[in-house]
Amino acid sequence: MNYVKITTDECKGCRVCVNACPHHCLMIGTQINKLGYLHAVFHGYDTCTACGLCFFSCPEPGAITVFADEKEVADE
Repeated sequence: MNYVKITTDECKGCRVCVNACPHHCLMIGTQINKLGYLHAVFHGYDTCTACGLCFFSCPEPGAITVFADEKEVADE
């Protein structure tokens, strides 16, 4: 299963990753992080392709990590 891990206390809620995701796997959550921002959350377990657009578009280094299922990558 592909998924995205967001380090919540690194996210400033700028929505760049949310807008960059072609499969709408990310959204802005309802919880406030330690910096006082509503942060991005991952909810696309069924649709994430691990394309990495969220990772590459994020202005905060280390805020987003993309995990690709090795089996799915090998099947392609």
